[in-house]
Amino acid sequence: MTIYLSSKEAATRLGVSRQTLYAYVSRGLLRSQAKETHRESLYLASDVEKLALQRATGRRPKEIAKAALNWGTPVLESAITLIEHERMFYRGVDVLALAETHRLEDLAAHLWSCDRDAGFNAPAPTFPAAMLAVMDAYRGRRAEQALLPLFTVASDDDGTSLRQTSSRHLIEGCAAIVRTLAACLLGTIPDAAPIHQQCAVAWRVDRDGAELIRMALVLCADHELNASSFTARCITSAGASLRAAVIGGLAALTGARHGATTARDEALWDDIGSSDIERKMRERIAGGLDIPGFGHPLYPGGDIRADALLRRIMPHHPEWQDFVKAAFTLTGQHPSVDFALVALRRHLNLPIGAAFGIFALGRSVGWLAHGLEQRNSPDIIRPRASYAGNRPTS
Repeated sequence: MTIYLSSKEAATRLGVSRQTLYAYVSRGLLRSQAKETHRESLYLASDVEKLALQRATGRRPKEIAKAALNWGTPVLESAITLIEHERMFYRGVDVLALAETHRLEDLAAHLWSCDRDAGFNAPAPTFPAAMLAVMDAYRGRRAEQALLPLFTVASDDDGTSLRQTSSRHLIEGCAAIVRTLAACLLGTIPDAAPIHQQCAVAWRVDRDGAELIRMALVLCADHELNASSFTARCITSAGASLRAAVIGGLAALTGARHGATTARDEALWDDIGSSDIERKMRERIAGGLDIPGFGHPLYPGGDIRADALLRRIMPHHPEWQDFVKAAFTLTGQHPSVDFALVALRRHLNLPIGAAFGIFALGRSVGWLAHGLEQRNSPDIIRPRASYAGNRPTS
């Protein structure tokens, strides 16, 4: 399958402006192709990758290192998730196949490389006595605001600290973290029931809704070295507990360029409404604002996670297709998983913030997988900075 990149994606991959990108075309370094369905040129992904490699080879070492931190060359080894040719695999198994059949607990065993019943067969953890009062104080707050402080208070380091030498107890500690996070999201006490069923009961959705939540949790479980997973690995490498790594991952996920894109997407849906969609989007772009929830550098042809969810949601809401079509017409971008999670929340009439909550709950399994993997390395993740300030005078 031939893969094309938009001008924005190609410029981002090369680390240049669009003007420079057009100059590359005029000099014959890149080939562009216009399509009737696009309002801008497309670029062969293979050409872009070849040019990126040529440019990197001729750079100084510090420039190569800098580029590696922005969708560039891989910076560490991991056996958890492979994203390649617009497909994703969890430990060698296609994520779309896993999303069809697996519960989050099953996927955790797969990602944590342990027996299916090793962690979640243990009794559910209990909340500290003061936790109920804390939950009351945050009741009604959106998950983006409440989940991090609630989980920090409700959890402890004992089960996943560096002092924990029992592999069985460590995996049980990881399972307890996931169950605790679920309880904090749902405003309940920790439960031993499957996570997606807990969500369905708390949010009062039917069996079909529970299946959609189950699928979303699996699809969100990991995504290689995204900002939150890299944060979790850095924290683990310092010798902190895996609970601390999840706290760090949650903190990173609240960023507007990461998990909180769902909140920006919710606001976009409210602002655009259901009439004059393309005109409103055009005005938004003209005003210097973006269209959140569309486009992903790793999936030029469309986010496979979003596609898996939207195939089941959109037939119930044909009017939402106008929203997607308008965004694609103006940007050439397909929906990302953030858009799909917001669509899921609205389809099931879940509480505001549930899109972020599902993202965080699923991703917690990935954060713990990265933490467990990082524990096998004796090294601390400690890159060097290229100093760009004033030099000492003496």
